Amino acid sequence: MVARTILHCDMNNFFASVETVKDPSLAGKPLAVCGSIEERHGIVLAKNELAKAYGITTGEPVVRARAKCRNLTVVSPHYEDYLKYSALARTIYSEYTDLVEPYGVDECWLDVTGSERLFGDGKTIAEALRARIKRELGLTISVGVSFNKVFAKLGSDLKKPDAVTVIPEASFRDTVFPLKVSELFGVGRSTAAELFRYGIFTIGQLATAYPPLLQQRFGKNGWRMRRDAAGENTDPVLSLDTEIPLKSIGHGTTPRQDMASLAEAWPIMLALCEEIGHRLLACRKRARGVSLSLRDNTLKTRQYQCHFPIPTDSYSVIASAARSLLAERHVWERPLRSLSVTAIDLIGDHVPYQADFFCDAERLARSETIDRVMDAINIRYGKGKIRYGVLVQNPRGEVGRGIGFGRREELR
Repeated sequence: MVARTILHCDMNNFFASVETVKDPSLAGKPLAVCGSIEERHGIVLAKNELAKAYGITTGEPVVRARAKCRNLTVVSPHYEDYLKYSALARTIYSEYTDLVEPYGVDECWLDVTGSERLFGDGKTIAEALRARIKRELGLTISVGVSFNKVFAKLGSDLKKPDAVTVIPEASFRDTVFPLKVSELFGVGRSTAAELFRYGIFTIGQLATAYPPLLQQRFGKNGWRMRRDAAGENTDPVLSLDTEIPLKSIGHGTTPRQDMASLAEAWPIMLALCEEIGHRLLACRKRARGVSLSLRDNTLKTRQYQCHFPIPTDSYSVIASAARSLLAERHVWERPLRSLSVTAIDLIGDHVPYQADFFCDAERLARSETIDRVMDAINIRYGKGKIRYGVLVQNPRGEVGRGIGFGRREELR
């Protein structure tokens, strides 16, 4: 097998860095990009290095972040700008290789194996990219260079910001094996804690762990983790135009107040499904089922799911199924702090399917037609111009206003 040269480019403190490029007066100040402080879900989405020095972490409440740093500058996110700079960076990457695989909005893998004759070895290309991103976009990146995707990402994480780290195949064990197992891509906090229970603390210990033990405890994921730790990952870097099958579309929220009953949760669920339905129509997908995830005020999580007799893109049908799950399977021991709804097992809207003999296909078709018409009106005249009445009249004010359109008992 031909030795590969894989780069992982990670844009440093991306949201905060873009905000500073847009407004240079923010430079030199502890900065955090946050959700609304008035809302309970107002959290830190990103921070710069100065804010990080105060111990501010991504995901913590804005109030706590401000308590750590009294002179913290807080700005709201501007996602359209982040997408713009992400696209500009990918354009630069694409000048060096056509194998550019995004991972989130601020990270990309690049396979430059076939580009080295033109642009130099992996480290040379990485330094060139780092310089160009800084010069042309005003942002910094950290780049990992290695022989597979896992170690390339590990390299970009080892030295930040604005750095290049090379993990060569010949000596990767010297660099990688002493690191904590939690440093390995794909090993989350709970998985690392479980590995600790078995005396596996470092990547080297994971690479040499007894395979049947990992297989028994973690299933296929155990085999994957051991393979990655041993440097045996061979996953290819996909090109930008590769279409990755979309398996699910979900949406969740943490409202201002806890939800203590089905009546309080229902309008919120329907509003979430309204967005899911729009995205299903936009990508021409139908859902074969729905999953409901609930978190109570002690942060205990419950999940329920069911499948439909006929695949659908009707958000009212998806919402009604989610409501049935909540009504029939959930025991209201405590108020709910947050919930999310996910349309699962997606298929293309052109894919034939076998209808269930006992389902009401005509009723489903009417639901889909009405929802598609409503979606088209909202696209043309603005989001929320026409909605189901329960979303307009919701006294908790969790959803926006619009023309009310009530129908059928299950939507009241």
